[in-house]
Amino acid sequence: MPGHSRAAATRAIFERYLPPLAEEQLERQVTARLARQHLLAERPNTMFSFIFEQALLERRVGGAEVTRALLDCLLDRGSLRNGEVLLMPLRQEDHAGSDGLMYLAETPDNRWLGYVEGHDNSTLITDPIAVSSMLQRYG
Repeated sequence: MPGHSRAAATRAIFERYLPPLAEEQLERQVTARLARQHLLAERPNTMFSFIFEQALLERRVGGAEVTRALLDCLLDRGSLRNGEVLLMPLRQEDHAGSDGLMYLAETPDNRWLGYVEGHDNSTLITDPIAVSSMLQRYG
């Protein structure tokens, strides 16, 4: 996804926050998220796996051009040797992501960490039992 389109897609997500973010906060969030995307190229020996709901593409948040750029980005990321992109179909009775976003990461010493985001907060999960539950849901 070209830089401008990627920024527009990311910005469209943060513009939906309530209460609205101040312009400075919004720019800081967009910049931080775009910076994290460089990890795919910077860490070729790390496997990245992403699951997106088809509804994300169907909603067209930010308009048709932003959605097209997002789809191009997903295809690009999925073509990387260290990237996997999966699409959850609309017609799925139930799935482990129904409760919201979840991120999993393995540290260099093979410990797993979890991370969840809500409407107004985020939490890093380090408790091995809670992370194990997240890994089981993902699997």
